Amino acid sequence: MDDEASESPRRLRREKSLLARALGHLARREHSRAELRRKLGPHAESAGVLDRLLDDLEAKKLLSDRRFTEVMARSRGERFGAARVKQELRARGVADPLVREAVGELSRTELQRARAVWSRKFDAPPADTAERARQVRFLAQRGFDAEVIRRVVSGRDDD
Repeated sequence: MDDEASESPRRLRREKSLLARALGHLARREHSRAELRRKLGPHAESAGVLDRLLDDLEAKKLLSDRRFTEVMARSRGERFGAARVKQELRARGVADPLVREAVGELSRTELQRARAVWSRKFDAPPADTAERARQVRFLAQRGFDAEVIRRVVSGRDDD
């Protein structure tokens, strides 16, 4: 009897419908169409069934690449530069026009965001070349533009 009781939840998890899986992923956070397709692919009977489900979710406005892009750009843009956000959006299968739009908006505020990230990490301008290199590397790894990095680390305020 115990074997049957413990087997039932496992069987139910395996037999969970494709729609339930999709809604579970979307309930946790926004996903791009390509990302959700990749996650649901192994559980779908066929590519056609999966495409119909994704189309239906988009028609019901439960899945939106535009909304995903906006959320991702806003949340990642607080800590990272436009280049890094652009790379992450492309890696998640977002179409180039949406990526360009999001990155364009981030580029306009790149200097202010870089200063905010820099000031949270460092309390003073670099005292020597080694510290300067460390601060430059930090901002570069975050995906900020080279000119923006130079202005932030040198402490120049000319916007």
